Amino acid sequence: MVVLEEEFQNISPEELKMELPERQPRFVVYSYKYVHDDGRVSYPLCFIFSSPVGCKPEQQMMYAGSKNRLVQTAELTKVFEIRTTDDLTEAWLQEKLSFFR
Repeated sequence: MVVLEEEFQNISPEELKMELPERQPRFVVYSYKYVHDDGRVSYPLCFIFSSPVGCKPEQQMMYAGSKNRLVQTAELTKVFEIRTTDDLTEAWLQEKLSFFR
């Protein structure tokens, strides 16, 4: 069972990373305003699995074991993983999304 812990409106990747625990895994579903090179704007729904180094192994296994089923059930296609909350920046997300033109 996945439980919605918090919901944020109009939050930047940098603000979001401040909300993530540094030593506990989390699933994040994030709608991001992405401006393509040709000027088009889209709002991809990104799934970000935060699995920081130093988490309890039991928690990491529980989250990792349910990740694929959640992604499939929610039909998410932009799936990313971070190992430290510092990785979650606007530049990182733009780089990841650039592969999905």
